[in-house]
Amino acid sequence: MIEAQGLDKRFGSVHAAQDVSFVARDGEITGLLGANGAGKSTSLRMLYGVLTPDRGRALVDGLDIAGETSRARAHLGVLPHASGLYGNLTARENIAYFGALHGLAPAALEVRCNELAALLDMRDFLDRRAKGFSQGQRIKVALARALVHDPRNLILDEPTNGLDVMAIRSLREMLAGLRAAGRCILFSSHVMQEVAALCDRVVVIGAGRVLADASPEEMRRQTGAASLEGAFLQVLGSADGVG
Repeated sequence: MIEAQGLDKRFGSVHAAQDVSFVARDGEITGLLGANGAGKSTSLRMLYGVLTPDRGRALVDGLDIAGETSRARAHLGVLPHASGLYGNLTARENIAYFGALHGLAPAALEVRCNELAALLDMRDFLDRRAKGFSQGQRIKVALARALVHDPRNLILDEPTNGLDVMAIRSLREMLAGLRAAGRCILFSSHVMQEVAALCDRVVVIGAGRVLADASPEEMRRQTGAASLEGAFLQVLGSADGVG
């Protein structure tokens, strides 16, 4: 389980996150939605420990990511928006490096790399250097890197960005399988079809605040919208009207 408890963050005069609180539960996929600059990335970075909140706490399976960083990160896999691969290493070496940081032994790493290569259809470029990879290939390697230590929780920032139709379908099936296995998945996306197809719960952030936290069906019912996209736009519009 991933919990945001009153997360607050300022960058000078910009209040990027204001008392952000929500829970992403085990056995569910939670979508984090918001326009560009809404505070999604800031909130995610506090949840996986890259940013320290000015106030509030980020918890992974009850462990404070700021106070118990190593233990919390052992429970967490992260796909950041910028994949940050090492260009001179092969895809296999990129994955293995992160697995070694999590304490996996060489024999276990070899097995895990081959499993992930099959799962994500990476076998044809697994032993090529990452320099020159397409965006889709980079996303696959970064996702494998996030999964290498078999974490109970996942944070995925725009996971379908740059993937082709078949890769998106494979990712959907993989995430559905992880949910069925009781894993906790939190991901941000601008693609409403993906969110509607995958998410059990949706958290909408605007101007650094949580504006809605409900299932897609509840959001549509509460707003009277025919689609999740319509509900999302109504939530944002209502918040603008109040401001």
